[in-house]
Parts: sequence; structure tokens; C-alpha cells
Amino acid sequence: MTDFIFKQLINGNWVEAANGGVWPLVNPATESVIMDVPFGDAADAEAAIDAAAAAFPSWSRKTPYQRADVLMNTAQWILARVEQLAPITTEESGKPLSESLAEWRSAANYLIWNAEECKRAYGRSIPARLPTRRILVVQQALGVIGTITAWNFPVYNIVRCWSAALAAGCTVVGRPSEYTPRSAMMMAQALHESGAPAGVINCINGDPAAMAQVMLKDVRLRKISFTGSTRVGKLLLDGASQTVTKLALELGGNAPVIVFPDVNVTEVAKQAVAWKYRNAGQVCVAPQRFYVHSRVLEEFTERVAEQSRALRLGNGLTQGTEVGPLINAVQRDRVEAMVAEAVAQGAETLSGGSRPGDMPKGYFYSPTVITNLTEDMRLYREEIFGPVLPIVGFSDPDEALALANATPYGLAAFVQTNDLNTSIRMYEGLEFGMICVNDWLPATPEAPFGGIKQSGLGRECGLEGLEEYMEAKTVFIGGVT
Repeated sequence: MTDFIFKQLINGNWVEAANGGVWPLVNPATESVIMDVPFGDAADAEAAIDAAAAAFPSWSRKTPYQRADVLMNTAQWILARVEQLAPITTEESGKPLSESLAEWRSAANYLIWNAEECKRAYGRSIPARLPTRRILVVQQALGVIGTITAWNFPVYNIVRCWSAALAAGCTVVGRPSEYTPRSAMMMAQALHESGAPAGVINCINGDPAAMAQVMLKDVRLRKISFTGSTRVGKLLLDGASQTVTKLALELGGNAPVIVFPDVNVTEVAKQAVAWKYRNAGQVCVAPQRFYVHSRVLEEFTERVAEQSRALRLGNGLTQGTEVGPLINAVQRDRVEAMVAEAVAQGAETLSGGSRPGDMPKGYFYSPTVITNLTEDMRLYREEIFGPVLPIVGFSDPDEALALANATPYGLAAFVQTNDLNTSIRMYEGLEFGMICVNDWLPATPEAPFGGIKQSGLGRECGLEGLEEYMEAKTVFIGGVT
């Protein structure tokens, strides 16, 4: 049994907040306090950046093979303890235990992939116009990286950027969400105990605005990777302009799902329910706006409503739970208000539409299927981030494409069809960074993840994700004889 340490990791030391502050961590399924965790401020962020800056020269000079060994060891550390790690993540996030287990196991995949890929971060030689000249391009680590990540995937959100940054030779200052800090602390412990030198990985927890300002203003911190809302992403963009700090922004989504009549409706409805309510709908790439062809609209609607009503809500640690609570009361109340507003404007709920009456404790909201939507409803326009499945009918592919693209978001989109021409027409026309055709999971270590429009900047994962933590340096050599 591993003794997990739920403190800040700064310069290889487990420490409390410099100001002595704590955050009462709440279980969203029970509303009870799990424990108090350190909750610091700017001083902790400054100390972590100092440590990361001091550690960078040595870490960046290590060979990719040496850095890869640390990441590989970390992956094995996690896999050996996944049964202990997952319940802690479920306790603080609310998601079913099966989802936490999958998240921790996938973390090992991201570490292993970046460990292997950093050995292939090739430069190149460019043929010169003069025989006495040589031109080379070499890839070098950016420097100190700051990460600010969200609570919905407290393991995945950090491992995809931490693993790539460390593989590239950068050092990291990570600030997780105060709602799920222990998952990040366990990931930091995994790296620390697997050979990451002091200062290479630092994990802090505290006031988000104060810590973000330190990251934005310190010129030694070369990039911030942020996962969260579009509103906060825009604030970071404004702040980064003062120091020209590089940003990677994974922001909101409002993913359309276009269902054509040539599919197996029974199977698609089953998959739609499973993926829509994953993590209680608190997924940035969650299928959200379901555009269903008029020929199968009634059948699809009936099936998803029936299956939504049958889902088992409960504490994620209870066996058989399929949908857990939302992360906090604010998020639950927001979803509740959006549904109530839509109903008042004429929408109709076919399942759910309220808090479960038999669950007075916990931030639960019943899986909800809703129809008769109009484009002016907040539920239609905004990212829901909750267990609500809106359905809109369509009759023409061009109509569906126009409806799907009519959003400032551009993260993920989904298409269900067995027609090759239709699939090509849709994925070429959809204005989103990731398109799933007859698939529901736009995330894997080897492929780039990210959006366009107001869903963000940059890419995580894949070759593109690794290169985001490196600078291409051009070398000109003259006078060669």
C-alpha cells in the first residue's frame, strides 16, 4: 500500500501552503468534507517557478533516453497502484469508479507514448544556396511550463501536458483545480518517486487568480497550458500579451452530433446515451447537440429517452453506478436553470428534467432528454457541461451542416452515417478541430487534440503536442571549405 502525500510538491519537497491556508475538499456525492488540503497563493507559485527555473538547465541537457526512463518508470508506478489511485479520484470528482480506473490506465499510455516519441524529435538539414554554407534546424525545449487544469478529468488533463513537456526537456509548475487536487498530487508523486529530479515537476494548489498572475508575469515561464472556460482563456490571452508568453488553450465546446437515417438507430442510440452521460456530461468533447434526420427522429428520441430513464445515479464508489454527481452546487444549479429556462420557453423534457427526488445529498441531476428547442435558448447556444441530451430534427444535409457550424465553438463534432460520400462531405465541411465519424472518443496519445475558433489554440498529444513544448532553432554555418 502506497502512502499518498496530499501536499504541494515544490523543489522536491512536500510542503504546506506558505500562508498556512487550507481548502476543505468536498465529496460531490455526499457533500461531506473529505479533508483539508493546502491552499496557497502567489508565494507558492513564485517558489515553484524558482525551483523549475533552477532545474531546467540540467533536465533539458539530459538525453531523450534519460528523460524517457523517468516517464516509463512513472507509467509502471501508476499501473502497479491503479486500484488505489482510482477511488481517490472518484471520491473528489464524483465520476464512477470504472471511469477513474480508465483515466489512470490511460495516463500510463500518455507517459509511454511521449517517452518513445521524444527520441524521435528530429531536426533537419536544409540544402543551402551556397556551397560554403550549412543550414540546420534543431529542436530545443521551451523552458519552464505552467499548467492550469480543470476538474472534469483531473488525471488526463494534466498527464497529456506534463508528459509531453517533460519529454521535451521542459520543467513544470502545475496548478490543478482546487476541486480535484489530490489526483494531481498523486501524479506528481508518481513522477517524483520515479526519478524526476527536484524542481523538474512542481505541483501547487491555491488561489487561481493569484497563481495565474504570477505565471503570466514571470518571464522565466515560457508557456502556459490551460484547460477551462473560454471566458478565462480570453483573460489569459490578454495577460500573456504583456510578456508574450506562449499559450495552449483547451477551452469550451458545444459538439454537434449529426445522425443520418442509414444507421442502426438502436445501436447509435445506445452509444449516444453511454457517451453523452460519461462523467455526468462534464466533458469538453461530450456529444451535445443531437441533430437527427426526420426519418429516424421519433425512433431515436424514444430510445434515448427510455435508456436515459433507466440509468443508475449514485455515488461513484458504489458498484453499478452509471452516472455520478456534478462537481459542485454551482454547476448543478447552472444546469438546472438552463433546463428550466428552456422548458419555460416551450421545450419538452422526455426524461429527467430535475434533481432526483430520492437523493437529497450530493450534486445530482437526472439524465435529461429534451426536445422542441429553438436557437435562442441558452441550453442550445451554450456548453451545458451536464447530463442533458438535446435533440433537434433536420431533413437536409446542408441544413444539418449549417446548424452544426452555427456556434463560436469548434472543438469536436460527431457524424453517424454508413455512406462514404456523406461522411467525407461532413468531416470536410464541419468547422471543428476534431471530427468523429462513427466514433465517439476524439482522444488518444498518438493524435493531436485541440479546437478551432473560440475552443482554443494549439494542440496537445501526438507529434504536434510534443513540438508545442519545443522551439525550432535555425543554425547558419558559413565559411565551410
